Amino acid sequence: MLNRTDLRGRVPSPAQLRALLPRAEVDVDAVLHQVRPVVDAVRERGVDAVLEYADRFDGVRPERVRVPESELAKALDELDPTVREALEESIARARAVHADQRRQDVTTQVVEGGTVTERWVPVRRVGLYAPGGLAVYPSSVVMNVVPAQTAGVESLVLCSPPQADFGGLPHPTILAAAALLGVDEVWAVGGAQAVALLAYGGTDTDGAELEPVDLVTGPGNIYLTAAKRMLRGLIGIDSEAGPTEIAILADETADPAHVAADLVSQAEHDTLAASVLVTTSERLADEVDEQLKKRVASTRHSERVEQALRGAQSGTVLVSSVDDGLRVVDAYAAEHLEIQTENAREVAARVRNAGAVFVGPYAPVSLGDYCAGSNHVLPTGGFARHSSGLSVQSFLRGIHVVDYSEQALREVADKVVALANAEDLPAHGEAVTARLAGDDA
Repeated sequence: MLNRTDLRGRVPSPAQLRALLPRAEVDVDAVLHQVRPVVDAVRERGVDAVLEYADRFDGVRPERVRVPESELAKALDELDPTVREALEESIARARAVHADQRRQDVTTQVVEGGTVTERWVPVRRVGLYAPGGLAVYPSSVVMNVVPAQTAGVESLVLCSPPQADFGGLPHPTILAAAALLGVDEVWAVGGAQAVALLAYGGTDTDGAELEPVDLVTGPGNIYLTAAKRMLRGLIGIDSEAGPTEIAILADETADPAHVAADLVSQAEHDTLAASVLVTTSERLADEVDEQLKKRVASTRHSERVEQALRGAQSGTVLVSSVDDGLRVVDAYAAEHLEIQTENAREVAARVRNAGAVFVGPYAPVSLGDYCAGSNHVLPTGGFARHSSGLSVQSFLRGIHVVDYSEQALREVADKVVALANAEDLPAHGEAVTARLAGDDA
């Protein structure tokens, strides 16, 4: 069922592998011309433009953008108890993991009388995005809010698209998740217009001011990503997220039913979702194909899943050895990487490039999506070669605080002057000597 690439007997270079391996082609630049008028309209007309785009894109025009706190409380009261319990467990585990990520300020005494302190300061105001298109993602609310709160962000606002089925409010499960996490500022706005409103702010229909943010995080479609690209600089962004992806490195010990189930689970996100199997076993590849035929036919979103699995972004890659497979998955740098091999823990320890690694038969990606405690907002499109997933650190800035006494400055003044002159920036040196009148420096 999956397209196949046979790399047995050859090990291309990382650059060649990146060209050979299946991956969704997403051209953000191609939609910038569609997104720019939306961003400009929101900058110029604020909420009026947002409501017009809600009517056009979401099929509903809310009375106002900000969701009343009473609606958050109502959504939580009416939440299915089973879902509430699951969200509470997800939140607790995420808080446990992210609490260990909080950095401490460190002071280094460089010389007597001279110190440099690195302070970790949270971003003041952050906009978090929870998608609401093909699926609804209360889990994304958890994954964005928990690290931000752990970092100490003082002002959080959540955006999610208005839903015609719920009277112009975001999906009630999104609202309930926000309420569980103590987020009381939620805006019913989606897509590119959400990023623009977060960046520029505006005045709601009832006169309430919607204050601009400093940073926007959270996944979305290509139009939201294009808006992030356009507005980066005015605001910080976490990443330019592309279609979701899974790679599975497996040998003959893997269970084909497990592998197939995991490939299908990722494919149900989106027709552009990538599901890639890298294996040393042609027999396993054949058995996975057979399992896929059964699973695709019986899954709820079968049409979407089949389109994703048959797309150019998905496929099976045959390799000669697990070592070769590691070279392949490191070149691919998947958002999610499962290791289903003999000695899976040892193999996983050798992985260099992945958003998150899932080890062995009992750590499927869906565990990480919800209740592992890890964060599921991860780099896509090969960005895991140089970028990390969302974490507490995403909401912190390191600020160096330099504190030198007069004597400590005197002791290094000649070195500063020498380097300033070497760079033909004499005024730099004079900024030091001006403080040390009468000194030979």
